[in-house]
Amino acid sequence: MFAGSAAGARRAATIYSLVNSCGLLGIEPWAHLKDVLQRITEGADAATLTPRLWKSAARRAPAS
Repeated sequence: MFAGSAAGARRAATIYSLVNSCGLLGIEPWAHLKDVLQRITEGADAATLTPRLWKSAARRAPAS
């Protein structure tokens, strides 16, 4: 109803879910989304960039 279409509602629900997952994991949502979108454009597999896996990888990565 408010998303404009059923497809829009599914997309909005996906974004809401990602933002909420970030919050539950203590991740700043904007930092996650910005990094994930950049990695996807570089060819990374989106399935490996969920908030939980992203946080886990960030802990293992050396600080730069």
